[in-house]
Amino acid sequence: MAAVLEARDLEIRYRTDRGEARAVDGISFTIETGEYLGVVGESGCGKSTIAKAILGILPQNGYVAGGALRFQGRNLVGLPPAELRRLRWHDIALVPQSAMNSFDPVYTIGQQIDEAIVAHGAVPAETRRRRISELFAMVGLEAQRLGDYPHQFSGGMRQRAMIAMAMVLDPILVVADEPTTGLDVIVQDQILQRIREIHERLRKTMLLITHDMAVVAENCDKIAVMYAGKIMEYGGADVFHEPFHPYTMGLCNAFPDLDDRDRELISIAGTPPSLLVPFAGCRFHDRCPFATPLCAEATPPLLDVGPGHVAACHYVDRVAQFRSSAKDPVTWRRPAGP
Repeated sequence: MAAVLEARDLEIRYRTDRGEARAVDGISFTIETGEYLGVVGESGCGKSTIAKAILGILPQNGYVAGGALRFQGRNLVGLPPAELRRLRWHDIALVPQSAMNSFDPVYTIGQQIDEAIVAHGAVPAETRRRRISELFAMVGLEAQRLGDYPHQFSGGMRQRAMIAMAMVLDPILVVADEPTTGLDVIVQDQILQRIREIHERLRKTMLLITHDMAVVAENCDKIAVMYAGKIMEYGGADVFHEPFHPYTMGLCNAFPDLDDRDRELISIAGTPPSLLVPFAGCRFHDRCPFATPLCAEATPPLLDVGPGHVAACHYVDRVAQFRSSAKDPVTWRRPAGP
């Protein structure tokens, strides 16, 4: 049986005045029925570009340069616009970053959710109203607020309404792209709780894109760590508990741990490389405290390091040494690179 979503050697580029940016450069992953994959990484690593490619909403200067992106065995790359429109919302739905910018300010929330149903088939008005009311209740909103406009909702309420809109046609795959951006931590937790309930109660297949490692660790079955258009590490919860790639170790060092409040947070010096320049070697080599000349010359493949766990590092056999050294702030203050 085909996976719900499968990316194979996927390459996505953006045309710019200074050349082509390799936003996603040969990544592969699968999401099986009922699974919840979290993609985490710094801003600009290609996370949201993946979401846009899945929905077929890349900007005009963006295009899929190679590889395949299959939904239930069907390649989404190159599908005619009419075919993509039939898939959107009905089979694949999106919870976007900013609900305020996603809703049309001159129509009520209820009208906009209703429009999504009408666009995909003839459904009696009473059935549509009942379905929308049920979904509002599921995300913790009162049905009488369906007649309100987006500006009458708080940020958290708009995001809940967007989740309801995403679920209105009972999609097979739900893509949540930074669904808590711009919300305070209390509202963030409420939104993520609603998304988690949808996954657990309805067993929806989900893709969560975020820079928040705690959100991914708490909610997702699988984790993909991206850096500069590449997957650096991929696996289950052990990706954060027992990281094999120095970049993953660096991310873990930079994130607070409530069980160890006295631990010093350690930042990764430097910035990600330009996506406009052809790459040689590991993407992370110029920021990695463990890099050698080999790291700058040869791109490491994703190597098996455990059941369902892979990492793109030449030196996975030195992981015990790397983990120990990575906990020392001095390690990350040394000049990086080979």
